[in-house]
Amino acid sequence: MLKVIDSSGLISFQDLGRRSFQSFGVPVSGAMDWFAHQVANELVGNSKNATTLEIGLGEITLHALRDTTVAVTGAGYEIQNYVWTFPLWTSFYVRAGWHVQIKKISGGNWAYLAIAGGFDVPQVLGSSSTYIRGGLGNVIQVGDILQSGKPSTELTKLAARDFPVQKFMQYSQTPTIDVIAGPQRARFDNAFFENEYMLSKSFDRMGYRLEGKEIESNDKSELISEGMTRGSIQITNQGQPIVMMADSSTTGGYPKIANVIKADLPLLAQCEAEKSKIKFREVSLEEAREKLKETSEVWRMK
Repeated sequence: MLKVIDSSGLISFQDLGRRSFQSFGVPVSGAMDWFAHQVANELVGNSKNATTLEIGLGEITLHALRDTTVAVTGAGYEIQNYVWTFPLWTSFYVRAGWHVQIKKISGGNWAYLAIAGGFDVPQVLGSSSTYIRGGLGNVIQVGDILQSGKPSTELTKLAARDFPVQKFMQYSQTPTIDVIAGPQRARFDNAFFENEYMLSKSFDRMGYRLEGKEIESNDKSELISEGMTRGSIQITNQGQPIVMMADSSTTGGYPKIANVIKADLPLLAQCEAEKSKIKFREVSLEEAREKLKETSEVWRMK
């Protein structure tokens, strides 16, 4: 059980999202960095879909109301536990009365705090994920008490674990992101794949606006709105890409040149605004499936 002492940025509860409601206009939502979310849970003995605390573009200070073990993963943060500083991708024991501070530094946007036993959060439409625009869940505020469930094993056995993240997910501010062709790929030449892009300051959980050389279309006809998923890359009328993220709307009318593969969504999610230099590479559907299979398995602690 943790009490929020101080916070800034966008802090919310997330799991792996709510499925089967896109036809009603409800986004999947869930963790912006699904890989970091899953590993944080595994480090403290939770299921991969257990609720975590997502810390985005800010900081949080928590007061432990009872003994517990937590893990923090992601990119762009460091952890202060009582008088000790811990790196990300580790689990550590927290004694009742101690403060845990997750501090923002450079190198990413999102961190995930998992607590042994998982956070005890009511589900809406089968998920505990917060979707602010739709009024599902709430942003975490100072004074909130964050309840947790029963740990899977003794707290001390879950502490002092770490995960060798760079062996499996190489977070970078100069990533090459793999994509598969979108339904309107034929409208565009290869300029999108030959140029470099930067994340605009105008980004959020719904979408990442990118800035770079204008992408021209050989077909100016308007589209009827059609289904859209996380990772869809739309090209606006100004010739700039928008990548749909966790809170992606379920339909859209801009042409879609490509879709970021699931295995590389964490890399894009952790790119910093006006700092990262992003390139895209087109791969086959078979390559995307194989990469996801490899990435989905490595987080399991043996």
